[in-house]
Amino acid sequence: MLLVSAKRWLLAGTVLAAVAGIACGSQASDQPFDNSRSDAATNLAVPDTGPGPSPIVEPDINYRSELDGARFQTSGWRTDFSRHTVPFDSLMSGGVGRDGIPPIDQPRFETIEEAAPVMNDLEPVVAFKINGEARAYPLAILTWHEVVNDVVGGEPVTVTFCPLCNSAVVFNRTINGKVFDFGVSGNLRNSDLIMWDRQTQTWWQQLTGEAIIGELAGHRLEFVPASIISWADFRTANPDSLVLSRNTGFSRPYGSNPYSGYDRVDRPPFLFDGETDDRLLPKERVAALQIGDVSAAFPFPVLESERVVNYPVNGTDLVVFFKPGTLSALDRALIMDSNDVGSTGVFEAVLDGRKLTFRLENGGFMDDQTGSVWNILGEAVSGRSAGKTLTPIVHANHFWFAWGAFNPDTLIYKGQR
Repeated sequence: MLLVSAKRWLLAGTVLAAVAGIACGSQASDQPFDNSRSDAATNLAVPDTGPGPSPIVEPDINYRSELDGARFQTSGWRTDFSRHTVPFDSLMSGGVGRDGIPPIDQPRFETIEEAAPVMNDLEPVVAFKINGEARAYPLAILTWHEVVNDVVGGEPVTVTFCPLCNSAVVFNRTINGKVFDFGVSGNLRNSDLIMWDRQTQTWWQQLTGEAIIGELAGHRLEFVPASIISWADFRTANPDSLVLSRNTGFSRPYGSNPYSGYDRVDRPPFLFDGETDDRLLPKERVAALQIGDVSAAFPFPVLESERVVNYPVNGTDLVVFFKPGTLSALDRALIMDSNDVGSTGVFEAVLDGRKLTFRLENGGFMDDQTGSVWNILGEAVSGRSAGKTLTPIVHANHFWFAWGAFNPDTLIYKGQR
């Protein structure tokens, strides 16, 4: 107890000094979704196309005059500002320069046993698996760096976290056979992190994975399914895996939260000047996803009540799991003191060609067809399906204001009635 108290006092004192350095389709109307929407402004459309051998957005001959009123710096950039898919006045500076929040380019990892002394059971981590290799990235570290360039399961990936939007998103960073490295531009759009790549200095929207300004404008990064879960859940499911080490080469008070108090659902978001969709409170967490051209959001308060949701979205049968026991990274000054906000997993509710339905049973997730018990990662841990895994759906636990700003036609799950 004395050791934990000392750790709290040490981190609390350090974070006060550190904060000064941070700039801060369609769905039937009779279904339990709310498909009404506010009058939120619609963003310019981004071409729905994958990577191509040449730029897919034609130069804007009037771009220089449009840049005159920009709320961000262009000096020092080699970015092709003539190619853009969003208006320049939708961006603003976040108060830091390029890579003023430094990305991690040479991540170091520890075993579960090596990381144990500095990890807490309920601490939030970004977890995913590629080609059988699982990794965990603590938000205690990502909050201070926002971008990690890594290779997992032989695949180059970029792991990102935007604290202002609570958006943890992982991308495959290979485009047309070329590996890209990403950093923090220092700019925001709808309060969301704008990344930049070092190869072309194109600017990329973190929440959507879209290139919005530069040579590659109009391209999209491929998402890697990932979840924010507790350290205990990751450790139990992946005892032989690795976790990002706090030995990053930077001096930061990892485990502290420079955005203390930001988690309040009713408080307005920081550096956001767009229209908010008032169907939900601005910083209410939602498990948000997109299937084809249909976006859907499952609010955490509803998920906490129901715990398991079996529901089709745009013709795909899904199951959404909710499990208490994961702390917020954006609540108290120390993450270990923060509130339990829970975690989610979203999966295709089909296994070996057979549709499954799930229910809560003794605190776990059980399917009705095989009687198997599943964990928050969609892995069957007992029963006839033991050892099998559900197909994950790309989703993230965004703050509502951010997801709604980029997806104004989102359907909101209202719960079973």
